[in-house]
Amino acid sequence: MSSVVTGEAVVLELKPAGFGARGLSILIDIIAQAVVAVLLMLLIGQVFGGVLDPALTTALLLAVVVLLLVVVPVTVETLTRGKSLGRLVMGVRIVRDDGGAIRFRHAFIRGMLAVFEIYMLGGSLAFLVSLFNEKSKRLGDLLAGTYAMRERVVANPRALAVMPPSLQQWAATADIGRLPDALGRRMSQFLAQAPRLAPQARHALSLDLAAEASAHVSPPPPGATHPEEFLHAVIAARRDRDYAAMMRQRERTEATAKRLHTLPFG
Repeated sequence: MSSVVTGEAVVLELKPAGFGARGLSILIDIIAQAVVAVLLMLLIGQVFGGVLDPALTTALLLAVVVLLLVVVPVTVETLTRGKSLGRLVMGVRIVRDDGGAIRFRHAFIRGMLAVFEIYMLGGSLAFLVSLFNEKSKRLGDLLAGTYAMRERVVANPRALAVMPPSLQQWAATADIGRLPDALGRRMSQFLAQAPRLAPQARHALSLDLAAEASAHVSPPPPGATHPEEFLHAVIAARRDRDYAAMMRQRERTEATAKRLHTLPFG
């Protein structure tokens, strides 16, 4: 994950596409170009077969190659702001190093160098160059100041805090309204990441957070309560109370709106 700071000092987390996704997108584009090239050559042979001399036929075929390898990819990449058929399938987009949309200059540099490093050298140069930078850039990306960004990133669902049965009665009457929002976010993040932490670090962090939260919770939980269970109980109770307060506010708002929109004497 790479961070980009915009002009408004907003940090954007952009995930560069891996080598596998880029390779598959390029392969899809090459297959599509090959299919179109075969169809065009068959069409040219069908229409102009036996009419054109060999030199003109060679020039026409060369124009088709240039059209498919340079003109069409550069035009499509410029108009779609970094897309192609393969990138559309793989959920990848070419962007500038600052995260912005590419323009004709970037697409032209990438398209011209793609002829050399992908088509003429069979992708070997692009493969070697991409191995030595963290964003899997090929030579065209390095010179154009671009890289491939993943647009479709699967977000892992966050596990909800569950109220421990042994602390339900305590949580029903405990005062947790003074818990700071920042501390609550830290507790939620810890509970979401706890299964991936080392046992010692997990226990130490749970003790620290439980001790910090205890200063804002009254009365304290029953003795011998596990720190993680205490954190689960506090977060679950806080979430349920906030949800209940939101629902009550919604009901009051709907009731007020209903009275305001009711005609007098109706």
